[in-house]
Amino acid sequence: MGNGLSEQTPILSSFPSFQSLHIVILGLDCAGKTTVLYRLQFNEFVNTVPTKGFNTEKIRVTLGNSKAVTFHFWDVGGQEKLRPLWKSYTRCTDGIIFVVDSVDVERMEEAKTELHKITRISENQGVPVLLIANKQDLRNCLSLSEVEKLLALSEISSSTPWHLQPTCAIIGDGLREGLEKLYEMIIKRRKMLKQQKKKR
Repeated sequence: MGNGLSEQTPILSSFPSFQSLHIVILGLDCAGKTTVLYRLQFNEFVNTVPTKGFNTEKIRVTLGNSKAVTFHFWDVGGQEKLRPLWKSYTRCTDGIIFVVDSVDVERMEEAKTELHKITRISENQGVPVLLIANKQDLRNCLSLSEVEKLLALSEISSSTPWHLQPTCAIIGDGLREGLEKLYEMIIKRRKMLKQQKKKR
């Protein structure tokens, strides 16, 4: 389960390989980041322990229009002492996945602070953010509108595209849909940056 790289689904190896997208998975400890990573990789629930550093996996995912996209995920530990390191992982990233525990109301303020801190870094301006409202299968979870309000998503810079996705990482509900949204936002941003370069 460590930091080894692994290619999944050899069936897809007939697809032309294209450069993988660099995605960083962030969030407070125990939000479900590693569960998200291994659900995407193995399509099954993997019992995890808190990440002390980072996990990295290259995973090929087939999105809606049966296009296979390779994502290079960096799942970084969320303990308080590790958070100052987040910015070194987000350097030159294509997208950020921020995982939130929908049941942990008490730590929503803390999650909000960390989310706004990472999106305000100048290098991350405009980098698409997929917010995963995890544990939506639990009875006492917050609704999406409550999560949106508590994380003050309306205060995120207008230059940063984001999408809030309800998920249950244990069974994988919502993960694929969220990744499709993230992929769309990344492609849209790349086109925009290309056009800006042409105008110069």
